Amino acid sequence: MPHHALDISLTRPLTSAELHQATRTMPLAANHDATHLLALVPAKTPSKALNRLRHQISSQLPIGVITTHYPDPSGQILLNVDFPPATHAALQAAADGAGQPLRLYLQLALHQALARHTSAEADRLDRAVQHLLASTTAPHLLTALGRALTHAPGAAPC
Repeated sequence: MPHHALDISLTRPLTSAELHQATRTMPLAANHDATHLLALVPAKTPSKALNRLRHQISSQLPIGVITTHYPDPSGQILLNVDFPPATHAALQAAADGAGQPLRLYLQLALHQALARHTSAEADRLDRAVQHLLASTTAPHLLTALGRALTHAPGAAPC
């Protein structure tokens, strides 16, 4: 059976005791401040792995969102969010009003929000570049950008 790498975003950092107790249920790797965990879960599909993980440890941990760590062949990351009942009811009413199943409604809303964010970020960068070009030349700007990228933390040495 394949194993699926899952990211667990927590709503608060775990205490040492909580992390120890959770790792007794299944192997987990925590980041430096115990706000994110990584798990390998055996399941036939990524969706089943998400559900299995939530079922096994949701009562022990303050889980916010569980996602697949790697995109699927179509480039998608699966999300598993357990909404409070009032939020779920409001989302279901909105999906019903749009004539869509809840899953599709949420998928489309997320894609639209990401597209808006991507567009806004591209616009912001375009404005910043235009502002920089007003006071320098393109070759000087490219040289400065190259220097900044090669000296940025985590940049590969040239």
